[in-house]
Amino acid sequence: MRHLTLLSGADPAHPLDAVFVNAPLRDYGLRPRTNDYTLPVLGMAYIATYAQRAGFNVGVLDAEAHGLGVEEAAQIINDTAPRWAAMNLLAPTYEMSARIAEKLDPQIALMVGGHHAKAMPDRVLADPRMRHLKALVLGEGELRVAALLEDVQHRRELPGVLWRDPVLGSRAGGVADPCTSGQMLGPDINGLPYVNRAFLPQDPYRAVPTPTDRRLAASRAAGWLTTGAAHGHLEANIVGSRGCPYNCTFCGAAWSANPDVKIRVRSPENIIGELDSLNARYGVTAFRFVDDLFLGAKRVIDEQMEAFTRHRIGDRYVWDATGRINVLDRCTDHELERLVANGLREVALGIESGSDRVLAAMDKRIDAEMTERVAQRLVAHGIGVKGYFILGFPGESSDDLTATVRHIRNLWAIADQHPGDIRASVFEFRPYPGTPVWQTLIKDGYKADELLAYGDVDLTQDGAEESMRQRDEFNFSVGIQFGDVPLEEIRATLALLTREQYERNRTTGLEAAA
Repeated sequence: MRHLTLLSGADPAHPLDAVFVNAPLRDYGLRPRTNDYTLPVLGMAYIATYAQRAGFNVGVLDAEAHGLGVEEAAQIINDTAPRWAAMNLLAPTYEMSARIAEKLDPQIALMVGGHHAKAMPDRVLADPRMRHLKALVLGEGELRVAALLEDVQHRRELPGVLWRDPVLGSRAGGVADPCTSGQMLGPDINGLPYVNRAFLPQDPYRAVPTPTDRRLAASRAAGWLTTGAAHGHLEANIVGSRGCPYNCTFCGAAWSANPDVKIRVRSPENIIGELDSLNARYGVTAFRFVDDLFLGAKRVIDEQMEAFTRHRIGDRYVWDATGRINVLDRCTDHELERLVANGLREVALGIESGSDRVLAAMDKRIDAEMTERVAQRLVAHGIGVKGYFILGFPGESSDDLTATVRHIRNLWAIADQHPGDIRASVFEFRPYPGTPVWQTLIKDGYKADELLAYGDVDLTQDGAEESMRQRDEFNFSVGIQFGDVPLEEIRATLALLTREQYERNRTTGLEAAA
């Protein structure tokens, strides 16, 4: 019975066609996880939803969300006995995925996809732990996965589907029909069904108010903290687009790593339809756009906000989104005010560094001055900022690291003068296969095995125990010093900044909200 309760979205009364498996970041059978919440696997849920609409009985096993170990995850799959097990392969979780795959009943066919499968297909196909692999799907999988569930023989006519020839041992692949391959590789995202949230064990979820929420509620003497929702909105994650036009060298979404992906944005009416559907069914009133860049192109922002205004979205919902600093820098005050009026609460920005030299190496097309200017304008309008930063980027010097620490503290000082808050989320650099910086590192003599040696790092020794609690899924490293700064100093700085941010989270806005 426990197995069935951990399997999301499946019909227990009928045989299973497929279990979609999100592998854990580490073997939680050896050490329990400390995160209370992890981001939902929306891409996997899209595929599961499409397969379900096509008539297949499928479920999602989110081993990360449930904190499962390798043995328990494999046992659940074997006990539920699906025809297929499907895994999304990511570099940090590949070892966990491979260990689970190795333990599966040989009667269960295996298919895989995800960034790691796309970047290193031959390595995956040659892994003996993947010996039951029948299909490796490159790119977006909705249509091709449904075709494979119908009949594995369809793989011979599906573009971007690979497998290992059992006789020759060589790579085999489907022969694409030129009339249908474009749609198979990049489906019409407005034609896809809305994600069935039954596949997501932690979405929608009850969110904790952020410091910006507290500040704004207090300054307006009204708002969501005074309406009885003292524990926060009911929130859901959503995707508004696919693909990214930028080429940040460290990012798996970089266009040079995804030449097959055509950038597509959902129509405003399609997005608003999903917002209203989630509100009607679950009572959701807050949304997080987690695509690569929802606020990443001026034309798209204008189109979406015109529709949001027409449908009075800001009167009914609040939302957070990913954004691009150089695009927001070109927005007028009127356009920022329109974003606020339409419900924008917080924007997530890839700030990455306070060093202009490092930003140029990352191909970010921004500088520290631009970031501070944009952040000041956003928080002045009451829009919160969540900034992501990378420490230890290849070639980073002690001066570069010092500039990043100074930059973060400058941003905090800016926030202290305005209604919106700025949160800093800091990570140690780790290379992802297929990205531009990965290619550079390989040319510089690093070996793939070295760059893939992901391991979790315990930062509590730096005195940041509680502040590290919600970062359990992010404290990963390949254990290589890529710049001039020793890893010990990188990690001590990461822990210091995270501890300072944790203290700000505890205190910022509390007096105003009291």
